[in-house]
Amino acid sequence: MENNEKIIEAILFWKNEPISVEKLASMAKIDVQTTESVLKNIESKLDGGIILMRNGDKVALRTSPESSEIIEKLQKEELSKELSKAALETLTIVLYKSPVRRSTVDYIRGVNSQFIIRHLEARGLIEKIDDPKDQRVNLYKPTFELLSYLGIKNEIELPEFDALREKVEVFAGEELKENEETQL
Repeated sequence: MENNEKIIEAILFWKNEPISVEKLASMAKIDVQTTESVLKNIESKLDGGIILMRNGDKVALRTSPESSEIIEKLQKEELSKELSKAALETLTIVLYKSPVRRSTVDYIRGVNSQFIIRHLEARGLIEKIDDPKDQRVNLYKPTFELLSYLGIKNEIELPEFDALREKVEVFAGEELKENEETQL
């Protein structure tokens, strides 16, 4: 049981977003009933700054309500910082290729963009939506707040939108072709 607790804690920490108990059980390679039992044990042990939050069938590790003031202050400080070069690259890809899969962003940048995408989401610059073609995958698009901040009504008003989008499409199309070949 203790090993299951470590595995589930690690997954929740790594995932850093709400996850269904069923998906958590699948990832931990244990049954749902055992997962629920392990979650209860974890919940009883967490009594400090971290809590196990539940919303319907989803669970996540979060900071406790008692920590909200300091977390809010730290978050405001973090969000007021300038964006890194990596964040600007990722944001540009999302703007010109929207809606876009994270795997496509990774391919275009040539590195894993998971942390950068989470950072941009936390800052309210991009948002996650479901892929209508595959519910297991998320797509990313710019938020209304970002478009408003840029002073545009939609992505089409971005500088050289058509030309740059076409270049990104051609480049990203190579990824799709490679993925199809590896699946055969």
